[in-house]
Amino acid sequence: MNTESAPPLTASRRRLPWFPIITLLLGAGAVIYLRSLPEFERNLKGWLSAGIPLLILLLNILWFVITPRFSWKTRLVGVLVLVAVGFGFKLAVRVDGTMDGTGLPKFAWKWSSSSQPKAKEIAPLIAEASTSVVQDPRLAQASDVPQFFGPNRDGVITGAGLARDWKSKPPKEFWRQPIGQGWSAYAVVGGKAYTQEQRGEEELVTCYDLFTGKLIWAHADDAHFSQWQSGDGPHATPTVHEGRVYTYGGTGLLNCLEASTGKPIWQRSVLTENKLANIEWGTSSSPLIVDDKVVVTGGYTLGPVLFAYQCETGEPVWKAGHDEASYASPALATLAGKQVILSNNARALTAFDPASGTVLLDYAWGGDKWPKASQPLVLSGDRIFLSAGYGMGCQMLQIKAEADGSLSAAELWTGMKMKTQFNSPSAKDGYAYGLDDGRFACIDLATGERLWKEGRFASGQSLLVDDLVIIQNESGPVHLAVAKPEGFEELGKVEALSSKTWNHPTLSGRYLLVRNDREAVCYELPLMK
Repeated sequence: MNTESAPPLTASRRRLPWFPIITLLLGAGAVIYLRSLPEFERNLKGWLSAGIPLLILLLNILWFVITPRFSWKTRLVGVLVLVAVGFGFKLAVRVDGTMDGTGLPKFAWKWSSSSQPKAKEIAPLIAEASTSVVQDPRLAQASDVPQFFGPNRDGVITGAGLARDWKSKPPKEFWRQPIGQGWSAYAVVGGKAYTQEQRGEEELVTCYDLFTGKLIWAHADDAHFSQWQSGDGPHATPTVHEGRVYTYGGTGLLNCLEASTGKPIWQRSVLTENKLANIEWGTSSSPLIVDDKVVVTGGYTLGPVLFAYQCETGEPVWKAGHDEASYASPALATLAGKQVILSNNARALTAFDPASGTVLLDYAWGGDKWPKASQPLVLSGDRIFLSAGYGMGCQMLQIKAEADGSLSAAELWTGMKMKTQFNSPSAKDGYAYGLDDGRFACIDLATGERLWKEGRFASGQSLLVDDLVIIQNESGPVHLAVAKPEGFEELGKVEALSSKTWNHPTLSGRYLLVRNDREAVCYELPLMK
């Protein structure tokens, strides 16, 4: 009988695997530390929190390949297994957009069905479309919201008289139905709700009855914007003016349609005609009506950044500026006694003369490497509040008129207490309310000091309604809170939607319209007695 014992393990095999242990501990500590930083940008925090484990994994794979702890056969088999797993992952998994506004990819099995509404679910809406809509007596309790971000494009609704208690008297759901892809909001005029959506290879402008959700008409263009992070479909909101609907699609198609029927009046392909490349996440500015002109933004190519066309005919009037477009919409304002069009571009905030397109102000701020999607907030005393995400923060400008007719801007203060991403703040009584990196916050506009920051709404949206605020959570629910500097007070919540929602809510009187790239719903909100 062989009584010889097995050969002793080498020293390298007896020792604990310190490299994996130390790297795992360091990685876990780094992620915990990142998550504990209250002012660290949510987007960067998300990417780093995902990147650190990936880095640890790669380092440990490298350690496994070169360490003498394992035999060459074991290492070879391990490498082959890793290659097989990676190849299988590539064959079995697809990127299905992003998880949320951080831009991190969302993975799905390649054989899984799309979460988007099927063509057969939404096609009947087109077939049943009818331009005959019975005058609804509830129209007296609705109000017109003819453009993006409220009646005045400032995120403020006045005179709504909403009840403050959604718990004992919750909102009443009117209708709910599938909708095409896209991040457009609704414009509402005369009980008709207009939006934009993508269905297959057609980009649509659609008109629904506010009270029933019934499709009244749909206009289709052969256009399809798609990008893995921003998704499919148009981003801008229609503008309704004097019986016409003006829309700007994701590929730069500017439409003028008859509001009652959807009949085309004229169309311009803004980017193609001006030889401009599209911006990364698609043209997103909602058309602005100024006098007899409709104004939209340009593209990624450095050059004219605003384009004005005749409302009646679509003929070009002027193109002006020298910048790349970003994701905010042009807005009308009066500053230092002058009416101007403000445009928040990639490099600068620019003010234009509405009649001629002459540049009156060109104020560089925040850099040009990251998107600017927030609306400039025009305040009393010829001030402008600017905000953005991606590390740019916020600042207050004082605008003055110069002797040559131009405008100048002086910085009053700057800070990081309001970091909007693709949402916009609104102002009330000297305070700004908005989503600071996904949490609802209030800042003092005189000093830039933040008074409070509460809740977690991710890349949602908000709308000031008298002394209340409606907050659309990125995950779908809608919250009601009080807009006051003393502190955040939530009054109620309704589980409106259940998936990623980047669309802005629209309040028409007491009727709240919310949608995302899958579903739309209308609520009747309770009023004060």
